[in-house]
Amino acid sequence: MTFSVWAPKAERVEVEVAGRPLGMASLPGRPGWWIVDADAPAGTDYAFRVDGGEPLPDPRSLRQPYGPAGASRTYDHAAFSWTDSQWRGVPAGGAVIYELHVGTFTDEGTLDAAIGGLDHLIALGITVVELMPLAAFPGEHGWGYDGIGLWAVHEPYGGPDALKRFVDACHARGLAVYLDVVYNHAGPGNRLASFGPYFTQVYATPWGPAVNLDQPGSDEVRSFIVGNALMWLRDYHLDGLRLDAVHAFQDQRAVHLLEELAVAVDALSAATGRSLVLVAESDMNNPRLITAREAGGYGLGAQWDDDFHHAVHALVTGERQGYYGDFGTIASLAKVMTGAYFHDGMWSSFRRRSHGRPVDTHRTPAYRFVVFAQDHDQVGNRATGDRLPATIARHPNRDGLLRVTAGLVLTAPFTPMLFMGEEWGADTPWQFFTDHTDPYFADAVSKGRRSEFAAHGWASSDVPDPQDRQTFLRSRLDWAQPGREPYRGLLDWHRSLIVLRRARPELTDPRLDRVRAEFDEDARWLVLHRGALRIVASLAGDPVAVPVGLGEAGREDILVLGSDPGISVKPGVITMPPASFAVVEAR
Repeated sequence: MTFSVWAPKAERVEVEVAGRPLGMASLPGRPGWWIVDADAPAGTDYAFRVDGGEPLPDPRSLRQPYGPAGASRTYDHAAFSWTDSQWRGVPAGGAVIYELHVGTFTDEGTLDAAIGGLDHLIALGITVVELMPLAAFPGEHGWGYDGIGLWAVHEPYGGPDALKRFVDACHARGLAVYLDVVYNHAGPGNRLASFGPYFTQVYATPWGPAVNLDQPGSDEVRSFIVGNALMWLRDYHLDGLRLDAVHAFQDQRAVHLLEELAVAVDALSAATGRSLVLVAESDMNNPRLITAREAGGYGLGAQWDDDFHHAVHALVTGERQGYYGDFGTIASLAKVMTGAYFHDGMWSSFRRRSHGRPVDTHRTPAYRFVVFAQDHDQVGNRATGDRLPATIARHPNRDGLLRVTAGLVLTAPFTPMLFMGEEWGADTPWQFFTDHTDPYFADAVSKGRRSEFAAHGWASSDVPDPQDRQTFLRSRLDWAQPGREPYRGLLDWHRSLIVLRRARPELTDPRLDRVRAEFDEDARWLVLHRGALRIVASLAGDPVAVPVGLGEAGREDILVLGSDPGISVKPGVITMPPASFAVVEAR
């Protein structure tokens, strides 16, 4: 096989193949590239040496059996036998996403074990599984956002063949698979800078030097990122990528990296005949990300909408700290439900400046916004990793609020996403956990986590130590819960909502300009008009009569779905018990 590596400042590069050093030659026409042919079948260990230095893993290594800092291993993508030749993907419109962390989804914490949970997802009504990052990272367990071997599947999860088995099994069941990828930084301990200018000191980021996207040498860095994205989609048959924190990209070039990625992925989609999508995580509230390139946008398929989360969370929990400060009213929820963003050019008290720009609701399909009430960040970045059921555990209408929350997510005009276990109201925590093998980083992350929350009034003893294995073990799902009450009832409610979403085209209609909201701040109710349907949410502590405006002469208002047996419907009005949710139709 051919070994190659980009090391533009090196005077000499060697590759050690099965312990045998081989000198590499510069590649004509490709400045900075080194190349050599060697007999190395799949399963052969190798490492690079730059200018006689220590052995280094291949930046594009497809396997890291000894961890991301160890020797690389050759791997043959063509050797796997796929069974999904007829798979063409899942349309973005109408999708229901399920965010899944492989290490805590099952007790085994592997991709093969996760296959055993797919039938549960099918019964729930999920159409897309979104995997949190799988790139090789230090230790055995972690969130995955500190990946070092960006081209290799984390070995404790099962390695590359296990990911292919998982994707193949999903496709056999009609499930698409997205993967969360991190291109805004690399994990601590990575050795990319030993090869070339992968980073630049021109910009500062929360993780140190920025990835070099626009400085000298950035052509190859961008090629590294685009090539990585295409590998996941092409060689692992993935259906989409979720791009982590794209607002952290520092790129002043005429063609932004996001646009370059979108162009390349569209070309691969055309070549393979499969629907492929890029989903951005961004806090910029800038619809340019998902605007078509023909209209001057980047042309991404979708983006996460944090404003939706904040509007729902603040309303349900009553929390107003930090970025929840501008939320917590029925009005803020109504604005998000009809316009996707709350901060659309208005003042943000958290940022102490105006933020965002409006969405063109006449032209932007609502399914391009992924919305959720819980996700890995919004749960795991709380001091104790408490999920929503635990956060509101003492609320007298806890179960009702959880049903209202599910109803808002799953009947919204956007693309809904559930965080694993949310469907049955899992109250096991999902905490921030790491397994750094370097003592310096292990100590730094433990102290940093505790000092961060101490600044917000938490006792350090109450903040779980990320390096403590028990923090990881506490975060695993308890699969005994969905078989008993009250979890089973909430699971059935989620299933009913998704069945209704599929059955009624009004609920997947992507035309935001056809969504209208009415609300009463004092009475704490919201009504969304979706065609002939009225989506009614009451967050009041007492029964309330809500006008739904459906009653006409000769017509009868029908309760299509309700969260509480005490809901009653009369022409033009619905009486809602405390913390309840209903879908009503005029027939």
